Amino acid sequence: MTTLLWVIVPYVALAIFVVGHIWRYRYDKFGWTTRSSQLYEDRLLRWGSPLFHFGILFVFLGHLMGLVIPKNWTDAIGMSEELYHALAIGVGGIAGFCTLLGLVLLIYRRRTTGPVFRATTKMDKAMYFALALVILLGLWNTVAGGVLNLGGHYNYRTGVSEWWRSIFYFQPKPELMAQAPLGFQLHAMTAMVLFAMWPFTRLVHVFSVPLFYLWRPYVVYRSRSDRLGSRSQPRGWDRVDSPRR
Repeated sequence: MTTLLWVIVPYVALAIFVVGHIWRYRYDKFGWTTRSSQLYEDRLLRWGSPLFHFGILFVFLGHLMGLVIPKNWTDAIGMSEELYHALAIGVGGIAGFCTLLGLVLLIYRRRTTGPVFRATTKMDKAMYFALALVILLGLWNTVAGGVLNLGGHYNYRTGVSEWWRSIFYFQPKPELMAQAPLGFQLHAMTAMVLFAMWPFTRLVHVFSVPLFYLWRPYVVYRSRSDRLGSRSQPRGWDRVDSPRR
């Protein structure tokens, strides 16, 4: 069971994540979208979207630091365990609550706004449920373990983090997750379910960064009027006349 949960399931989830995105990009390019509903309602969206997106950005950066960067690296630059713990609880807790609040507003908006609710698919509902569960379990681990100290102190950087990196080293250490508290195990398992669902939901828009805008050519507008504008014509820009259609 330990091998199944903490070796086989992670690799299956990561394989679906990678292959699923490749398949989606090749065969469903027109469906690669956020399916935006801003035209239907923007009052709740104006608050919920920034809270969720900026919150999840800081949550991602916190996980990047906690899971990817080994403990001896932060020790080498002089960051004490107390300072790291304070940053993780302070910044991570605030970011987590902002993310949760933003998600609650977005779900409430989606449920109470008729056109938005009608545009919600079954996969959207499953994705929102899995995402909310991941966030709630992550907050529980932060509050219960870091603030309330329920169940004793657990240093996930010597347990969960090493297990996570071992998956990518192809030298998995499932015993580290088997020894982790139940809250961390549930958080990791629901996160893997979310990763497996990711390519088939609107979450694919995370990878749609419009980098080509940095070098795209200018869009030149031409007036249909025969009357020239009041501003002087800059050098190198000759007026082009074209027949009206």
